[in-house]
Amino acid sequence: MVISFSLTLLLGVVLFFLARSGNLKWGPAIVAILFGFSLASTGAADPIRDFLESISNSVSSVDDSINSSGP
Repeated sequence: MVISFSLTLLLGVVLFFLARSGNLKWGPAIVAILFGFSLASTGAADPIRDFLESISNSVSSVDDSINSSGP
């Protein structure tokens, strides 16, 4: 749950600065969509949340394998 809250906060901050600068194009629009889905409790939010958690778990496992294979 900590990762999803942090991700929501990060996407909210990124969306705020993108909207403030007036550069809301395709990339930022995707950030806005992800932010909306992370806040909403719709049927589509669960698969997106699962996808983001799987990416987070993958990054964590890569980090663990790098740290365990040290000198």
